Amino acid sequence: MDVLVIVVLVIVVALVFDFTNGFHDTANAMATSVATGAFKPRTAVLISAVLNLVGAFLSTEVAKTVSQGIIREGQDGVHISPTMIFAGLVGAVLWNLATWYFGLPSSSTHALFGGLIGASIIGAGTDSVDWATVVSKVVLPALLSPLIAGVIALVATYLAYTLTKNATTHGAATGFRHGQTVSASLVSLAHGTNDAQKTMGVITLTLIAANYQDAGTGPVLWVVLACGLAIALGTYMGGWRIMQTVGKKISDVQSPQGFAAETSSAATILVSSHLGFALSTTHVTSGSVIGSGLGKKLADVHWGVVGKIVIAWVVTLPSAAVVGGLATWMAASSTIGLVLVAVLALAGGLTFFVLARRKPISADDVHEGSTEREPVAAGN
Repeated sequence: MDVLVIVVLVIVVALVFDFTNGFHDTANAMATSVATGAFKPRTAVLISAVLNLVGAFLSTEVAKTVSQGIIREGQDGVHISPTMIFAGLVGAVLWNLATWYFGLPSSSTHALFGGLIGASIIGAGTDSVDWATVVSKVVLPALLSPLIAGVIALVATYLAYTLTKNATTHGAATGFRHGQTVSASLVSLAHGTNDAQKTMGVITLTLIAANYQDAGTGPVLWVVLACGLAIALGTYMGGWRIMQTVGKKISDVQSPQGFAAETSSAATILVSSHLGFALSTTHVTSGSVIGSGLGKKLADVHWGVVGKIVIAWVVTLPSAAVVGGLATWMAASSTIGLVLVAVLALAGGLTFFVLARRKPISADDVHEGSTEREPVAAGN
């Protein structure tokens, strides 16, 4: 198949991934503010969409990590082909849709990297992956970021309740709720500086692999704009299934906790984006919500839900890697294999959407006052 056709196909699938990243991770920015009533659901996703778009233009350091760091470059170019990148994206998109359907806030970042790593190993061998970069800028941040954000949120929540006498003095709870309009917006902005960059890096890597762009260069303007718009549009779709889990099922979040969690998340993500760490926004925000639950005296953290989320975190990268590797094995064999992978991916994606329509979750299910505590897999 002509290289240009494959490159176009990769760009389309990459933007689809960016779109799923938007509605998959909207909960990271806005779930707690919606749960406490600081934002109405539709207002929340609109603001989040706009700020995700703005954030996409503020930094490209994470995009450079993806395009220049994860996959090795040799004298003859990068050790991966556009077909392999396409296969890796298939693994990432399908994992995003599966975890969205079950309402699990898993990492879109690790789904993407898992898909690319699996595709690279099968298509070009283990030496094609820069394991040092994977460990230093992907694995270590994945382990440390939720702990750091959680501890900050725990301390901030404890101080908030202590200084305001359980958030009842002089309307403190209302003040925190107003503060959430700022802190939640910062998380959305931070999300754009980190997550939108990853798709930019994938498209840039594809253009370099196909010799349409010089090695070592960053994303061009049209790539930045396209990725920013895709993640913003996906964000506006809502992602109510995961928003319900983060806002209501991890802990019964009150406005001081929400403010502390969002502020902690925004600070952690913005610093990581500046340093070029391809952070999981999901890990950070979930860690912050757990920390905010522990920081409130006698808070109720729903550990059964937390356990399911942690399991999803652990299996995300290897699961996406397996799918990406299998897709590469099929797609790299022939044009028929490539077409077959595309058809199977489309069928898999449509299956999750059909299943979701049978058990819909709407904006009404995530606003303040929603008390559903069904098991994550059954109620979404």
